[in-house]
Amino acid sequence: MTSYGAYSALADLNAPFTPPSPAAWADMELLEAQRTLAQIRRRTDAAAAVLAAEIKHRSRPELGYTGLAARLGARTAENLIQQTTGISKHEAHALTRVGTLLTNESTPWLGAVGDSVTAGESSVAEADVIRAGLGTPDDTVTEAVLAHAAAQLLAEAPDLTVERLAARARELRSELDLDNVAEREEMMRSRRYLHISPQADGMTRVSGLLDPESAATIVAAFDAATSPRRGGPRFVSDDGKARAQRIVDDPRTTDQLMLDTFVDLVRIATLADDGTVLGSTQPTVHILVTKRELDLDRGAGHLEGQKDPVSLHTVRRNACSAGTIPILFDGRQPLDVGRAHRYFSPRQKVAIAARDGGCIFPGCERPPSWTETHHTDEWQYGGKTNIRDGVLLCRHHHMLTHNNKWRVIRKDNRYYLVPPRSIDPDQTPIPAQSRGIAARKLIG
Repeated sequence: MTSYGAYSALADLNAPFTPPSPAAWADMELLEAQRTLAQIRRRTDAAAAVLAAEIKHRSRPELGYTGLAARLGARTAENLIQQTTGISKHEAHALTRVGTLLTNESTPWLGAVGDSVTAGESSVAEADVIRAGLGTPDDTVTEAVLAHAAAQLLAEAPDLTVERLAARARELRSELDLDNVAEREEMMRSRRYLHISPQADGMTRVSGLLDPESAATIVAAFDAATSPRRGGPRFVSDDGKARAQRIVDDPRTTDQLMLDTFVDLVRIATLADDGTVLGSTQPTVHILVTKRELDLDRGAGHLEGQKDPVSLHTVRRNACSAGTIPILFDGRQPLDVGRAHRYFSPRQKVAIAARDGGCIFPGCERPPSWTETHHTDEWQYGGKTNIRDGVLLCRHHHMLTHNNKWRVIRKDNRYYLVPPRSIDPDQTPIPAQSRGIAARKLIG
């Protein structure tokens, strides 16, 4: 019996079942078993979504207390599904939404998504974020356009996490409807809030939502204050190394350090301090925009680290503000200092970050602030310190590249990772991911 064949009894609920121990399985067997279970789950979730939609239908409000959920004492269909299955409220709502998509013909532009879920090729979570991200058709973005976009997302989905697929769906909708970017930005801005709640034990709870523009500033500040926690970059200068070590050795948790940074920032603003709390690493917001969009006065910009676009009005406003760096794309490789310097300059790092958008290793979520710049051709062997031959890798993947003999190569203006022979005897190049939205518009 193959390793994953040990799960064949899953459907027989009359037979006792204990997950087999995978300790003795080979690496490839382990991964194959995980893939098989994921496919089984996709199929069962598709069936569960259809059932959830029917429970929702039998519990519809117009039935009053004769509805299924009400008769069984549940306030909503989702509550009843939670009680029946033990899943979270979020999962219950996702099941009913996708189940409705599978059983209702009112959203024909999502037909391919429903077919993919039914076939066990896409998960309920993937279908739900595609549905939410693409939104509904209107006079500008028609059903046919959304159907094409949905097909494009299904093709990209195998290489993306659910979180990144959600961001990609929102990004695609924005690209299809550039005229309404400012309206959607204002909608998100209108939802922002910060709530402070005194607790009975003397503590105070802080909760809130940040719109993309606010989040870009806050996240940049916290990244500057907590680096190199959570696998952040290494430092070359003695001062940088010493400061990084102090943060690593700090007895506070990262969350406590972030809270203390927040308090210190407020105190500095109140006292008009000179701003030394964050040390040598000052928080900056990088604004990414193409020259073509500015010239045409139509399009959108992006705040580095934030997945949703902002209006050109916001781009221009932030470009005039302190603590921001506008990055104007009018070419693919904007800066080259040649062979004279081993370490990449701050301006080079800004440009590379704008192009790559974070770690280029497929599936990695690390933003630019948590990455290091890697020479595609090693400097000690003649490689140049220029934009073309520099890429971003998080510390984990940077160490993996050097220690496990991965290579990064460039073909024209595209980058590829070449695995070692122990992983792939043929060493087939794997396309590097690029989350640099403005650069992707130019490269295509």
